[in-house]
Amino acid sequence: MTGGAHEHDDESLAELGYKPELKRTLGNFHTFAAGISYISILTGTFQLFYFGVSQGGPAYWWSWPMVFVGQLMVALCFCELAARYPVAGSIYNWAKQLGGPHVGWLGGWMMLTASMVSLSAVALAYQVTLPQISSWFQFIGDGTGQTDAAANAVLLGTVLVAFTTLVNAFGVKLMARINSAGVAIELIAAIVLIILLAAHVTRGPDALTETFGLGAGQDLGYLGAFLTASLASAYVMYGFDTASSLGEESKDPGRNAPRAILRALVASFAIGGLILLFALLAVPDLHAKELSVDGLQYVVLSTLGSTVGQIVLWCVVVAITVCELAVHTASIRLAYAMARDNNLPAAARLAKVSPRFQTPVLPAVIIGLVAVAILLINVNQPQIFSVITSIAIIMIYLAYLLVTLPMLVQRLRGRWRPVEGRFSLGRFGLPVNVLAVLWGCGMSLNLAWPRAAVYNATGPQHWYLRWGAFLFIGVVALGGFAYYWFVQRKRTGVLATHAAGATDSTTPNP
Repeated sequence: MTGGAHEHDDESLAELGYKPELKRTLGNFHTFAAGISYISILTGTFQLFYFGVSQGGPAYWWSWPMVFVGQLMVALCFCELAARYPVAGSIYNWAKQLGGPHVGWLGGWMMLTASMVSLSAVALAYQVTLPQISSWFQFIGDGTGQTDAAANAVLLGTVLVAFTTLVNAFGVKLMARINSAGVAIELIAAIVLIILLAAHVTRGPDALTETFGLGAGQDLGYLGAFLTASLASAYVMYGFDTASSLGEESKDPGRNAPRAILRALVASFAIGGLILLFALLAVPDLHAKELSVDGLQYVVLSTLGSTVGQIVLWCVVVAITVCELAVHTASIRLAYAMARDNNLPAAARLAKVSPRFQTPVLPAVIIGLVAVAILLINVNQPQIFSVITSIAIIMIYLAYLLVTLPMLVQRLRGRWRPVEGRFSLGRFGLPVNVLAVLWGCGMSLNLAWPRAAVYNATGPQHWYLRWGAFLFIGVVALGGFAYYWFVQRKRTGVLATHAAGATDSTTPNP
């Protein structure tokens, strides 16, 4: 990339009040890989397939295209924003530009909190897969004890978080190489898996209408069961904004980030949808109890045999690893962006970019430590952890809503103008934005609805678990915003060492 192109990217950053500090080394595939690894089809589908089938039967598959259409509306809005504001911590900065500093801080706070919990949640996926490959990975107990699985999940998860912390601390180039290699393996494995499952199809597509009678006795009939099952799809198809959060480290991000966002979402929808489809059509027994317990792992092992099945499961482990890496990377960029605006405690230290590694090292370490702490606190409380994990996803949907809603207000006031010559929705901008807001409100409510199946699935029923989404989010949002309003708001503003025009040794060369 030419020095002139670098200067153009840096001028866009200067318009937002920041000087360039992060080195631009990421190309098209790197940004695409960042988005698709956060979504991580193999991670999400293998982790949540059992839930979808157990709550909605095989007909839950239709929630996959439903969620895709809704998230596509959000992604299209994000594409316009990525073209105009190619900046680190995209959700925070977009919310700030569209809704003002208060909305921006709340959006960033919600996203940062949710990202750290998500980092812990993704790390738990190792426990779902590694012990099925070999009992050797069950380090604590033999897996039959009441707390064996939970304790072992914390151990495996801690190792994974430590790995992503080290990789992110050593710079974006190392992260991008590992992430891109992992994504290539994941994509190849996913396509091979689709072909293998398709070759073992034993039933027709009418299986996708099978509900197992799960709507019986519900107020909304099968619609209620379907909405619950749709959480399995909603939990997977997000995080595509990561492609734009690396905007200050990408080449020509104003053009490449929107493409990366759409490619990541569309590829994830197509590949994930086909995996789920052929899994349901190929599994030997559609009514097998294991289908609602072990999920896709059972389908792969029972359909393809142990040897091929274990190879696929190893690829799932790779997918989990790069997914964790992408979640950690996005969290670091968000913390850096907020700290640069003096919107976090110890902001000057958090926003410091290592001259050697050209990356914010301290946020990588702190976010990793917080994720491990969340794991340790909940080591023997898997039910409470599942509540908090579900809530983290809701907070991400709400953070997205804190972008799309102010954007809609700006459109209605005639203040929103896409960048000329770059991604634009044109006359479709308003209807797409309206649909994105409606989708965000509807799915947030669906995710938060006090269902026993989600928030109190086992053990004695507790009202505070059932209403955990409203309680936890209320505490995080109100408590965090109170801190901002009474303490941080008085200090907010771009730190002098990070402001456009400032010079020091951390500024990278073109």
